[in-house]
Amino acid sequence: MTASTAPGKVYLFGEHAVVYGEPAVPCAIGLRARVTVERRADGLRVQAGDLSLDGFAVEYGATDTTPEVDVSPSLLEAAMSYVNEAVTQAREAAAERGVEAARAAGFEVTVDSEIPLGAGLGSSAAVVVATIDAATRELGVELPREEVADRAYRVERSVQNGEASRADTFCATMGGVVRVEGESCRTLGTPDLPLVVGYDGGAGDTGALVAQVRELRETYPFVGDTVSAIGDVVRRGETALAADDRETLGELMNINHGLLAAVGVSARSLDAMVWAARDAGARGAKLTGAGGGGCIVALGDPDELERALAYVPGCEDAFHAELDTDGLRREER
Repeated sequence: MTASTAPGKVYLFGEHAVVYGEPAVPCAIGLRARVTVERRADGLRVQAGDLSLDGFAVEYGATDTTPEVDVSPSLLEAAMSYVNEAVTQAREAAAERGVEAARAAGFEVTVDSEIPLGAGLGSSAAVVVATIDAATRELGVELPREEVADRAYRVERSVQNGEASRADTFCATMGGVVRVEGESCRTLGTPDLPLVVGYDGGAGDTGALVAQVRELRETYPFVGDTVSAIGDVVRRGETALAADDRETLGELMNINHGLLAAVGVSARSLDAMVWAARDAGARGAKLTGAGGGGCIVALGDPDELERALAYVPGCEDAFHAELDTDGLRREER
């Protein structure tokens, strides 16, 4: 039996625009998904303890129908697809390295995640990274981190119908603060910023929101200028990060949120939390992830921001998001 864990993330800048080749800067935070894998005779059996907003348990085999649970069917289908595709990548990686019968290997997979599904905190990426790593090690193969990240990206791209970027999976694998632009991925040396996450208890459908922005961009070509402007924000943000210029970082986060709202991916609950954080002294605040519901990230005094967000109607939780510098962790047998 093997086990691996990987962290969630928040975007400082760049979500949605990264799909079009613009840069993005996500950073890993201290919420983790843990995946345990054990060989079995055949088939695939997955038990998910907290792979959802409500922490329900899901258990299914490779040929079972979708279980009846109290969660959005699209989110549940995606969650199951991520695990299935991750296992496929693990089997292929082992087979390519000469492990006989790897493609037909059976697995018992247990997923426990602290990261709410669909909330913009990188739940799927963390689960996929941890699953690929644990499953390949269960087959006797230890992949380089770069390959884990690449195979995890292939999973997200497949499940999200080609609309994914490398940002989430690279960040979950490497940890810390990273920069992604197209095929180029690298880590950044940055200060441990005081970040607070506000969570509305809801979720956005990443695939649907990405498709929505694409349709808007095709209908109104000038929306492409907004996407490019987000890329410009990221580039300015890199300079501010390197200088630990928190005033400029905050201003750029605010601009980024406005641009994301302009392409229709914010929500009333997210805007309410953003403005509450700013009113409480945040240098900047913005939605994080696909949007449509889920989470915001704010830069400022954690105690003050958590206190302010606690009074926002619809804010289910607020917490200090400490930077995770480890990324993928491999647990001993």
